[in-house]
Amino acid sequence: MSRIVVGVDGSEASVDALCWALHEARLRAARVVAVYVWLYPSLGLGLGGTPRPGYDELRRSAEELLDESVDAVAEAPEGVEIERVVVEGAAPEQLMAAADGAEMLVLGSRGLGGFAGLLLGSVSQQCAHHARCPVVIVRHGAADESSTQPGGGSA
Repeated sequence: MSRIVVGVDGSEASVDALCWALHEARLRAARVVAVYVWLYPSLGLGLGGTPRPGYDELRRSAEELLDESVDAVAEAPEGVEIERVVVEGAAPEQLMAAADGAEMLVLGSRGLGGFAGLLLGSVSQQCAHHARCPVVIVRHGAADESSTQPGGGSA
C-alpha cells in the first residue's frame, strides 16, 4: 500500500494539511503517516552518554500533541489507516527522511515556528526544494474552501 506522509506540529495549518492528506489517501487507497518532529534543546547537557534532563517528558509532550492533532480531524475516511510517528531531530531533515519512498509529503503553509509574516514556512520551503517525492503545501483554510467551491478549491 502506498503512503502519504504529513508533517504535523499542532498548528491549524498542519491540521488542515492532515485533513487534505486523509482525503487524498482515500482517493489513492494509501495510508497516512502523520509525523511530529521535535527537537531537544541543546544546552550542552547530556554529554558522554549521561541522561538528558526532561527528555522523556518532552517526548511524551510531543506524542500528546500529535494525538491531539490527529484527534482534531475527527476520524479518517473509511479505509484510510493513520500511522503516528514521533521523531527527534531537525524538522526538514526528519520529514524528508520519513517521506523517502512515499507517494507525497504534505505540509501546512506555515507552522508554529518562524516569523508570522512569512508566506511559506522555512520547513515547507526546505522540503519543497529538497524532498525526493512530490510536496503538497496546503494553505490554511484551503480544506474548508475545497468543500464549498466547485472543482475542489486549491491547495
